[in-house]
This record gives sequence, structure tokens and C-alpha cells, in this order.
Amino acid sequence: FFGAMPNPRCWFDITIGGEPKGRLVFELFADVVPKTAENFRALCTGEEGSTEKGQPLHYKGCPFHRIIKRFMIQGGDFTLQDGRGGCSIYGTSFNDENFQLKHDKAGLLSMANAGPNTNGSQFFLTTVATPHLDGKHVVFGKLLKGWNLMRMLEHTETKTKDEPVKPCVIADCGELAEGEDDGVNEWGEGTDRWADFPEDHQDDWTVEDLGTAAEEIRKCGNDLFKEGKHDEAVMKYEKAIRYLGHSTDAKHQLNDKKVPCYSNTAMCYLKLQKWAKAKDTCDKLLKLEPDNTKGLFRRASALKEMNEWEEAEADAKRARTLDPDDGAIKKLLLEIQKTSQAQKAKEKAVYAKMF
Repeated sequence: FFGAMPNPRCWFDITIGGEPKGRLVFELFADVVPKTAENFRALCTGEEGSTEKGQPLHYKGCPFHRIIKRFMIQGGDFTLQDGRGGCSIYGTSFNDENFQLKHDKAGLLSMANAGPNTNGSQFFLTTVATPHLDGKHVVFGKLLKGWNLMRMLEHTETKTKDEPVKPCVIADCGELAEGEDDGVNEWGEGTDRWADFPEDHQDDWTVEDLGTAAEEIRKCGNDLFKEGKHDEAVMKYEKAIRYLGHSTDAKHQLNDKKVPCYSNTAMCYLKLQKWAKAKDTCDKLLKLEPDNTKGLFRRASALKEMNEWEEAEADAKRARTLDPDDGAIKKLLLEIQKTSQAQKAKEKAVYAKMF
């Protein structure tokens, strides 16, 4: 009459480039693959001691050595740390336990191997469904919390052999007791209650729900902008745009909602003096709404700082035509024309001295 023991939960605290980024929390499928789950659990706690060469049987300090976007995040080589090493708590390797569980979604833990029956300590975390791995790798767990962090790892910059440019490291790890708080606020602090990527939040999105979520996220960006946190505001606006483009229907029906996101992002980049990024963002805005005066004004402002005088003047003139009473546009146009004329005069003087 005793109930079945709950599956164990384990955690990784992650750093990227030496900076703490948060925690991943996993459930291990001990009810389906008990031996494989126990190997991972014990390597999280370090309770099995050391290898024959004296290296701790522990994931603590171990890097994710291979990351492939839209595929997986691989780690667990605590001996060589480059994908050529690692070992299990049972010895160098152990056999494939079974292939009952499939690689049918993102967030699954599965054993990396060098062929049949060569499981050691290396594992990977899927970031999409990977059905071509069914019957070849043993699925033994799933991500419970830390989806935003998983996506952060997935999108980190990598070198030619899929090695992260900035070290992505399991700084600490362990097991949670039954009922213990995992210490993770899943979708972040404050009023933003949405996952960084809509597919991680839920599957059954309607266009209306995506629009509502995006608007809430955009407002979070506005709050950060008012606080002068322009880099963080950009991340919120980009996130809102991901929601607005999540489905084909959303792309068609919610394009107009992208306009204020692009406009605000461009303003952030101007504040950050990232002129090229401001210009590129305005390009996207004006592709959706060619006569948007804010887009033209902000692109002209960026082009001015990039010394692209003719293009800057063209945008400013177009904005002035659309809104002749706007004092800021008039002032910008005069500044561009004055600076452009001064620059041309300077260049003319330089050329005159050459002949």
C-alpha cells in the first residue's frame, strides 16, 4: 500500500563567462531508467568519491563543451572537459538501459555515447525534438525549470567546432530533497511572467493571446527604458517581437504591433550610441510602415552620427514633409544640413591643397 517513490530532482547552477546566470532543475526518470538516472543523480551530488585517477566523480566545475543551436547542449565530460572523456559511477561505461522514452520535444536529458552500450557521464539537453536519435541514445530526464537559461545557453556564441566562446560551466550542482523548494522563479522577476521563447511557455497559442503577451512584455521594456536600463529594455522589446512572430497567423495579423517595439528599440540603441544597430532596427520598422515619422527621425539621427549625410538628410526631409510642425524634426534637419555643408567645405579645402 506504499506509494511509489517520486522521481529524483537535480539542479545545476550555471555560469557563462564566469558570471552566474541561474539554475537548471531536472526530473530524472528513475521509474523508467533507474540505472541511468542514478548515474546522473550521483554525479550531481558527488557522493561516489573519485575515479581511479583521483578525479572527483562530480559534475561540479564541468563545462558544456558543445552547443548546437536548434539541436542540443552537451556536457558531462568532467575528466577532459572537451568531449573525449568522462566516466560513469559504474566504471568507464555501462550499457544502454532501454529506449522506451523518445526524443520528442525540447528539454529532454539523454545520454551522449560513442556507439551502442558506451554510456559514461556525458549527456545532452535537447532544445528541439530530435527523433533521429530514438533507439540510439537513452532518454533519462527532463528540464523542469530554467527554460530561459537553457535558451540563453543554446544561443550563446560558439567557435567552429561548436565550443562556446565564453565558458558555460556547471558551477555547482546537487539533488533536491522531496518537497524542497528549487529556488527558481521560472519566468523572471517583476511583471514579466512570460518565457523568453513562446514555445517554452505553452503550445496552444492563439493570435489574441500572443498579442496580449507581447503587449505586456513591451510595457516591461518601457518601464526599464524609463529607469535608464536601455540594454535590458532592448531584450524585452526583442522578446515581444518573438511573440508577435511566433505563428504564421500572428505574423500576418500582428505586424502592426511590431512597429512600437522596433521604434522603442531604435531609441534605446540611440541612447546607447549604437548607431548601426539603431539604423538597422529603423530599417525593419520602415519596411512595415514606410511613412512612420519616428522611424525616419531616428534613422536620420543614427545616419547623422554615422556621417551618412545624404541618407540622413533624405530621411529628415521625408519626416519633415510628413510632420511639418514637429520642432525636433526641423532642428535635426538643420543640424544635418549645417554639419554636412561644413564637412563638404572641409573636404573641398583639403582637396584644394593637393593641387
